[in-house]
Formats: sequence, C-alpha cells, structure tokens
Amino acid sequence: MRPGVVALASMSLLVFGAAPGTAGEAPLPERMADTGGGSQLITAEARRPDATSGTVTWWDRRDGHWSRTGSASARFGANGLAEGTSREQGTNTTPTGLYDLPYAFGIKAAPGGTKAAYRRVHQNSWWCQDTGSASYNRWVEPLPGDCRASESEHLISYDPQYGYAFVIGFNYRQPVRGRGAGIFLHVDGKGATAGCVSVPGDAMRRILTWADPSRRPHIAIGTASGTTAITRY
Repeated sequence: MRPGVVALASMSLLVFGAAPGTAGEAPLPERMADTGGGSQLITAEARRPDATSGTVTWWDRRDGHWSRTGSASARFGANGLAEGTSREQGTNTTPTGLYDLPYAFGIKAAPGGTKAAYRRVHQNSWWCQDTGSASYNRWVEPLPGDCRASESEHLISYDPQYGYAFVIGFNYRQPVRGRGAGIFLHVDGKGATAGCVSVPGDAMRRILTWADPSRRPHIAIGTASGTTAITRY
C-alpha cells in the first residue's frame, strides 16, 4: 500500500523497557486469543480505530512466558484501522488481525544478522495491486502486461519507506480481489501510511535482526479495546 504523505506529529524515539498497560497485568501476548503458535510475536496496537499512531512491540516466548524485547512508536493508515476480514482496498486503513510474515525486502542490503528470507529491491521491482491482474498482491519483476503501473507500486521509488520492510501476510496466501494489497511493516515516511504499519528506521533494523523464521514470528494488529481489540486475534 502506498505510504501516504499525511502530516502527522509522531514520536520517532524508540522506547525500550516501559511496560504498557496496568501494573501487574499479564503481558499482552498472554491476553490474546491467538499468537500464531510460534515463540516470537510483534504487536502493533493503537488506542482507537481512528488513531494513526500507536506502538509496535516485539516479544519472545521462553520457558512458557512472553517477555518484551523491544518497542517503538508506530504509524498506521491515514484513516485509522479496520477489521481485516471486511477491509476494502483504497480506504487508507490498516487491517487488524493476526498475520504471518512471509519474507522481508528492502532497497538497502539486509542488516547483518538477518535470518528471514530477504529480497533486494531493483529498478524493475514492483508490487502489483491491480485487481484485474493474475499477479494481484504479489512482487513482480518486471511489471507484467496485465498489471497497470498506475495500480501498482514501483518499490524503488519509496525511499526511505522501503529501505527495510517485512511483508505482512494480509490477503496474501489466497488473495481476495479488492480486499487490499501491499501491506507491509516498513520504515517511517513523512506521516501516516496508506494502510501499512511503519516504525523508525532503527526499530526496523532491530526487528529484522531479531526475527527468526524457525520461531514462526507473527504480527498482531489491533486496538486497545472494542471490536478490533488486539486481544481478540
């Protein structure tokens, strides 16, 4: 999803160690309905569905308990967040839900220590978002004839946003046309996104060197309460 240019006053300072929630409350992953079955989890939480900022936290599960490894300020869609199962493409909303992280990519080389599969962006790298294309919601090189450039992202054009990124598995395995395409966890741009989750560059590098595919990392996106509460996913 194209990163937007909506102005947003947002912290870019990484916050480590400060625990969100009520003192004595169980860690967020332990209050969730599902964490994906692995031992690594990223949570991206906003206070309300109309919020354009919040917090991304990455967690590790060891000895039967979840502990926070790192945290950073986050940005969401310019129109807030929307339930992933009913979201519509072009609404500038970030889809809520629990998703896997198929692979990482970037304009820059992978940070040292990156374990996830990492695809380097080239001049002819595109993400097809054309609902009429057989390549809908897929990386393509070069752009196929049935995928309009006006309905796709020329990935190398989005710097710094796609300096480093993770594909979020929203509408990815079996794409529903019109549900949305190109939802990533990526580096902050100038403001709110068009549906992705973004974090400061240093946080993105930390996440890439932390994520271990053998531990089946997932990302949960949601709000503090309500029908899109992150604890529902």
